Amino acid sequence: MFDVSTAIILIVSLVGLVVIGVHIAIALGMTSALGIWLVTGQDWNAFNTVKVMLAAKAYEGIRDYVFAVIPLFMLMGEFIGKSGAITDVYRGINSMLSKLPGRLAIATVFGNALFSFVTGVSIASAAAFSRIAYPEMKRHGYHKGFALGTVAGSSCLGMLIPPSVLMIVWGILTENSIGKIFLAGVLPGLLLTTLFCTYVLGMALFKPEIVGSGSESKVEATEIVPKKQFYTSLAGIIIVVVAVLGGIWFGLFSPTEGAGVGALLGLILGVIKGMRYKEIIDSILSVGRTSGPILLLLVTAALYSNTLAMTGLANAIESLFLESGMPSWAIIGVMVLIWFLLGMIIDSISIMLLTAAIFAPIAVKLGYDPIAFAIIGIIAIEAGLLTPPFGLLVYTVKSAITSIDPDVNVMTIFKSATPYWIIMLIGMVLIITFPEIATYLPRVLF
Repeated sequence: MFDVSTAIILIVSLVGLVVIGVHIAIALGMTSALGIWLVTGQDWNAFNTVKVMLAAKAYEGIRDYVFAVIPLFMLMGEFIGKSGAITDVYRGINSMLSKLPGRLAIATVFGNALFSFVTGVSIASAAAFSRIAYPEMKRHGYHKGFALGTVAGSSCLGMLIPPSVLMIVWGILTENSIGKIFLAGVLPGLLLTTLFCTYVLGMALFKPEIVGSGSESKVEATEIVPKKQFYTSLAGIIIVVVAVLGGIWFGLFSPTEGAGVGALLGLILGVIKGMRYKEIIDSILSVGRTSGPILLLLVTAALYSNTLAMTGLANAIESLFLESGMPSWAIIGVMVLIWFLLGMIIDSISIMLLTAAIFAPIAVKLGYDPIAFAIIGIIAIEAGLLTPPFGLLVYTVKSAITSIDPDVNVMTIFKSATPYWIIMLIGMVLIITFPEIATYLPRVLF
């Protein structure tokens, strides 16, 4: 039976707490407690039930082997990022594209795509390339908005190209194969990378003033990376990526074991590139500070989902969509719109925690492949992070370049990131129309 009033109170309370600045994990816990109290007839002993449920969910999260995949993959990315290998590869790609208009922006897109294979976190990509790529583009006379829009837009690849934290969380929440979702993201990721580069090249050809009107045609000595250093960094990254993802895809080890192998290989690469004990410890602590809240979110989101299930909301939403008479593409469109709206106010993992377990079963009943729908959802959620007024990727870029260029307006970045948002929307439509873009590799290799 659907308890309408309780469900409305739970949703409004959660949104209200998030809007006034309460941390999403705290907000989920508080609304869950409120919901259980209301569902059990406003019995104050219900809070004992909350404690039992929370303890059970926390225990399940701690003992579940798959949850370790998140901090381990993040640790792999942190080691490789701190090693300087990404900077070497970015500058090497930049040198190789010396004859291409807009080469710095194109190198940024390629660099973000490559960085995505080792970090899996868009915000990390946005912060890193704001410091690596933007100063170079600024020095060569790029339009500031175009340069920062390229950084913000291409950083979305961080959650689409495996190994991605969003893919891992989606797999956990919907009980789909993480390995299959990883594979499903490869071709869409390459598709978006190609479309991004095409857009940059087109802008460079038709509006050369935004890329410095040819001032970047000559690669300066300070931009050149010694060939040995470039190839060592590139080979190290390729070895890590192929070993980890290849091992997962061909069944040599599970995603969690693959993440452990990746963290070890990332550490070895970092040591080869000159990382020292202090940097290694800093990397571990940084991952702990980042992954801890994510794991707490998973626990409180599971509690919140159970509370909503007690009200019958999930079944009611499913019935509402399936019995509405709308065509399937329109229902998917409503879901995407909800993801865009949520992307204005909360982060991508929180959005997924609130919606994936509800939307995914509906999509399957509409006839969509669950793996293809996972990619559609991930792209939509990431696009939401470019949506004004509170797109988190844009604010990450703004924060990262404050010391470099404090006068850049946030709305300038939003405006310049809009073409990338549109390209991501085109990518979603293509996958909805041709789901084989996402399902081909999982079908062939699994």
